[in-house]
Amino acid sequence: MQNSGFKSHVSSLESHVSSADNRIGKVRWRGIIIASVLIFPNNYWIMQVEAVCNTGHSTCLSLMWHVVLNLLVLILINVFLLKKLLPRYALTQGELIVIYAMLTLGASISGRDMLQILTPVMAWAFWFATPENEWVDLFHKYLPDWLIVRDNSALKSFYGGKSSLYIHENLKAWLTPVLLWSLFIVVLGFVMICLNIIIRRQWTRNEKLSYPIIQLPMAIVEDGGTVRFFKDKGLLIGFAGASVLNILNGLHFLFPVVPHIPVSYLDYDLGKYFTSRPWNAIGSLRLPLYPFAIGLGFFLPLDLSFSIWFFYLFRKAQQVIGSALGLSALPGFPYLNQQSSGAWIGLFFVAVWLSRSHLKHVLAQIFKSKQDYTDEPLSYRNALFGIIAGMTFLTIFCYKAGMSLAIILAFFGIFFVLSIAITRMRAELGPPTHELVNMNSGNILVDILGTRQVGANNLSIFPLFWFFSGRGYRSHLMPHQLESFKMAERAGVDSRRLVYGMILAMALGSISAFWSLLHLSYKWGMSTIPIGHDSGVFSMLQGRLINPTGTDIPAMIFMVIGLVFTFLLMLLRTMFLWWQLHPAGYALSMNFGIDNTRSCLVFSSIIKWLVLKYGGLGLHRKATMFFFGVILGEYCTGGFWSLMSVILQQRTYDFYHA
Repeated sequence: MQNSGFKSHVSSLESHVSSADNRIGKVRWRGIIIASVLIFPNNYWIMQVEAVCNTGHSTCLSLMWHVVLNLLVLILINVFLLKKLLPRYALTQGELIVIYAMLTLGASISGRDMLQILTPVMAWAFWFATPENEWVDLFHKYLPDWLIVRDNSALKSFYGGKSSLYIHENLKAWLTPVLLWSLFIVVLGFVMICLNIIIRRQWTRNEKLSYPIIQLPMAIVEDGGTVRFFKDKGLLIGFAGASVLNILNGLHFLFPVVPHIPVSYLDYDLGKYFTSRPWNAIGSLRLPLYPFAIGLGFFLPLDLSFSIWFFYLFRKAQQVIGSALGLSALPGFPYLNQQSSGAWIGLFFVAVWLSRSHLKHVLAQIFKSKQDYTDEPLSYRNALFGIIAGMTFLTIFCYKAGMSLAIILAFFGIFFVLSIAITRMRAELGPPTHELVNMNSGNILVDILGTRQVGANNLSIFPLFWFFSGRGYRSHLMPHQLESFKMAERAGVDSRRLVYGMILAMALGSISAFWSLLHLSYKWGMSTIPIGHDSGVFSMLQGRLINPTGTDIPAMIFMVIGLVFTFLLMLLRTMFLWWQLHPAGYALSMNFGIDNTRSCLVFSSIIKWLVLKYGGLGLHRKATMFFFGVILGEYCTGGFWSLMSVILQQRTYDFYHA
């Protein structure tokens, strides 16, 4: 009898645990609906502060502060209201992860390096055309009417403001290009999802990469949020310290008589002390001390933190030596973009080489009648079909736009090589931000082939692609997708429904981003908005068409140097356990991608080294909660100042200058 009762108790307990696990892992449509509703006000918020006020810059960060704030508000409601009063309606961990994933993807599309670029570019070529620059004769004929806006009356209101988007001629001018670009973005994002499905098991389970960026989101969504997390003393101390700093600096911004604590990269520049040749070639040498970046840097592997600031100094050394030897007089020397391009391409090949066994298995699975892994969001066969179908659409889209087939394939080949390398780097190392300045498929093709070989028709389309393969890749969709898949896997979430949420988020994100910026532009005038000027892409196109060039041999040489150096660094890491220099640090530092947070990583790496050496894992856990608090404190108070800028319609304190 006792044995029977014990078995019954165990069975009941297992059933309860199973039910709880299913509840955690199940993704109900409620989470997708909540995220869909939140995407529109969030993207309006982004456009208001980033585009119009030129502050905030949440989308420039790997962990977007406005998404964390949304998540935090939902969790506080969940913990202190729903769980206590209406437990049946409390949000699950799985639903919160889906909301996080959808808000992140929706925001990425409205980002500084995405639609904040595309929307003005759709009009620049016509609004800024003059008899002097001869744009009409040079390239207007190559720009497809269905992807740009030519209507002069619509553009006059767009740039002048004091009008409304909702006037018939304005809506008519923008409707077709907006819908077609939105479709393009969704298909491009879907191809990235399929690529992530094919590679994620290797990086997540076989290599067990660390995914530093998701550490905080995973901690706050655990079990739908817990009181225990918010009562942690270390977290509260970190939160209070960062909050006080931001409140003080925010008040100083509005009332200069209030003292402040300088932490911005604008506050310190040691480069101004180097005035004589060749040391003046150092240029800017800024020392930002952003608390949130120090906090995020604590979760980076020590070797990456060390590599970033080492190769930053290596870059400065190249500039000084070049000046001393008179090489800086050569156009482009020391070809930092080309070195970085070669390094990122090298990182792609390294990632493929490390994944070779997995990729062979994927290939075998595609031709099997039954797949071994049933927990993938899509089968490998369907993922491959998705890539083929998506690339077919993108190829037809670009061909109809006027590009030649060979350049289309080369352009997207380079783009996805860079995308996979960036995604791998984020999964393994997770820097607070990564900006690949002007390192893109178009520029790489021009270096390799020359403008004559690329052709005027293709060169004229490249500016329209500047938003996804051009400016900086800081809000790249693919790393965010992979990190969301990792969060779903760690929590046992149904990743199939997560894919539906991602696709919907990209569609709503695109529409809402276009709407937000167009609405604000017709209200205030694009000419008064910081991003509303000619960014230079069409001026660069003008120069390329007037002065055609061939292959840039020096640029190619430095690209190969970057590629080979990356392979050498990776070889040394595999041969010697003590070798600390990571090739991703080289790739990031050569292209200015980490300059705004580099010095923060110096401090975080020193702190982490001291904690691990003298405090062990126990102190490391306490430090983890402290830095969680620092990040949340700065994000919350910084977000408050950002919201105040929208309410007051004036600039407020910006805790991170992009």
